[in-house]
Amino acid sequence: MKSQRDLLTSIPGIAELTATVLLAEIRDISAFDTADQLAAFAGLTPREFSSGSSIHGKPRLSKIGNSRLRKALFMPAIVARRYNSPIAAFCDRLTAKGKSKMSVIGAVMHKLLRQVFGVLKSQRSFDPNFVQISS
Repeated sequence: MKSQRDLLTSIPGIAELTATVLLAEIRDISAFDTADQLAAFAGLTPREFSSGSSIHGKPRLSKIGNSRLRKALFMPAIVARRYNSPIAAFCDRLTAKGKSKMSVIGAVMHKLLRQVFGVLKSQRSFDPNFVQISS
C-alpha cells in the first residue's frame, strides 16, 4: 500500500491524503481492466439526456457511482489544472472550445482518474512526457 501511495503522490495534484482515500475507495486496481471501467465506477462518465427528437439536454456527469471517489478528486482536479502540464493543456483546449468551468473540472477529474489508473496498473511513477500508443 505504501508503494502504491508513493506512486499516486507522484502525480501533480494528488497529495498523501487524497492518495489514501483513492486507495481505500478503489481497493484493488486489478478489478478494473480499463480506465473506462474505473471512471464508470467513480461516476465520472458523461450521461446524455434525450427524449425523442424534441428534447435534448446537455450531457452531464452520470453520478451513478462512488460519490466519495468523486469528492476526493474535486480539489486535486483544481490543483492539477495548475501544476499538471498534460491536464493544463487539456483545460486550455476545453476552455477554447467554450466549455463551462464546471464541465472542465469534471473532465479534469476524469482525466486525473485515468492517470491514477495508468500509474497503478503500470507500477511506474507519473511521467508527463510518457505517451502510450495504442496498437
